[in-house]
This record gives sequence, structure tokens and C-alpha cells, in this order.
Amino acid sequence: MLVYDRKTKKIEEREDEQEKTLKFLYETYFGRLLLKLIVARPIFSKLRANKQKSTRSQKEIKPFIEKYKIDMSEYCEDYKTFNDFFIRKRKIENNAKDNELVAIADSKLLIYPIDDELKINVKHSIYSIEEILKEKINIESYKNGYCMIFRLSVDDYHRYVFPDDGEYIKRYYIKGKLHTVRPISSKYKVYSRNSREVSILHTKHLGNIIQIEVGALLIGCIKNNNIEKFKKLDEKGYFEYGGSSIVLLVKNNVQIDKDILENTNKNIETKVKIGEKIGEIKYDSND
Repeated sequence: MLVYDRKTKKIEEREDEQEKTLKFLYETYFGRLLLKLIVARPIFSKLRANKQKSTRSQKEIKPFIEKYKIDMSEYCEDYKTFNDFFIRKRKIENNAKDNELVAIADSKLLIYPIDDELKINVKHSIYSIEEILKEKINIESYKNGYCMIFRLSVDDYHRYVFPDDGEYIKRYYIKGKLHTVRPISSKYKVYSRNSREVSILHTKHLGNIIQIEVGALLIGCIKNNNIEKFKKLDEKGYFEYGGSSIVLLVKNNVQIDKDILENTNKNIETKVKIGEKIGEIKYDSND
């Protein structure tokens, strides 16, 4: 996987720690038989979660920090379980300007245009917005807008935020599978098949937007805060152990930073942090 680091201005080739396991599951006959059981049965996800919440899992924290070179200077808690460590919380500084479009998660970002037919071409898989949302929602105004995919890997901070001031219009959960969100699963169309939580939000500067948290392989637990109104960069929720993705759908009232669009066209992800500028809002929207 190729990832562009905006700080060093270099492209890094990142090895997938679970590549051998994923190749077995997705590219061999017996692996695909096992995969069907794993993605269809939440019991596997629950067993994994229970293990990470056990006090015996505390011993896994230090090796994990060393392996992924995680900077712990922003955290000072004594974590009793690996799950407590994984969902650790840090203070988010809100220095973003009103007209800035910001990253909503520490993640690897791809941004794709939404075409006139309300379809998105993600890594050669064509999605319609309707199949992602699974409900009848007025989506005509998203034509020529953008689909942003924030992919969180295991070494990322697993809490995420709102991109603007606003309030909820609607939220609902879609029960689905739990495929990995890595490129190897692209033919399974994970953003329309995986379990996910959909939020329709009315915001001050972006107008109506859609934010979707997507579960992944053995990660079925999406925890969103029970609030109705929010400010820009307020915490929206978190994922429990594993990597996953957030899909953000916005209208054609933003200008995306050139480097992110160029990287996406080359199939290169851009590394971003919460609150980092990724574009500009072109005008206020009241719809």
C-alpha cells in the first residue's frame, strides 16, 4: 500500500502485517470457506472483543506500542486492558477556520468524485449512493460532490469527530458483513455490504452531509455518542479494536486540496490527522 506523508512530502510503501492471512482468506478456496463463516457470524467479533477487554490483555499494550512506534506523549493514563488502550482519548485542539474542510480521523485518505448518476468509482468497484445508504433519501444534491474515505489502520487513533457545527437529521444502523476494508477485498464492495452506521447531518457551512462509519473484519463495534447537536471537531464516536473506515459524502461546495486528489488518481492514500485541512468550503449552504 502506498501512502503519501504530507509532512515529509514522501511516498511510503507500507507492508500489511496481516497480508499472508488476508491472502489465505480471500485468495484460496479453503480460506474463502472460512471467510464466509467469519464475516457472516458476529460471534467471532464478540470473542475477539471479549479477549481484548480482559485484564490479561494488558501485557499486549507495550509490544503493540513498540511495534507500531506509537507516540504516547499525548496520553498519560494507566490502561488496564488492551481495549482501554486502543480506544484511548486525547485532547483535540480546534484551530480550524470556518471555511476549512478538515480531516475527521487520523487515517489514510482517498477522495473520489460523485458523478451525474450519483455513482462513485472506488478502486474499480462502482458504487451508487443508494446502495451505500440502503434507504430512500433525497440525494440529488450530491451530484458532482465528493466521497471521502478515511481508512483507519490498527496504529491510528480510533476516535473520530464531526467536520462542522450542526445537528442530526437522521441516523440508522445497517446490519451487514464484516469484510476487511483493505484493498484485497475491493471486489466484495465493502462500503455497500459491511455493517455500518449512517448519519444524515445538517451543518452550518457544508449544508447537509452524510457520515458513515463502516465495520471491518472482526471489528463490528461502532460506538457513537448519543448527542443531537455538535460543534466542529467534537467527538462523534470511536471504533473498538481493529482497522476500519469512515465514508463522508459532501456536495459540490468544497474545493479539495490538489495533492489529495492527485494522490487518489494514482491510487495513493494521503496520511491525515484530525483537524488537518484537506480543502476549503466554497460557500455557505442553507439546504
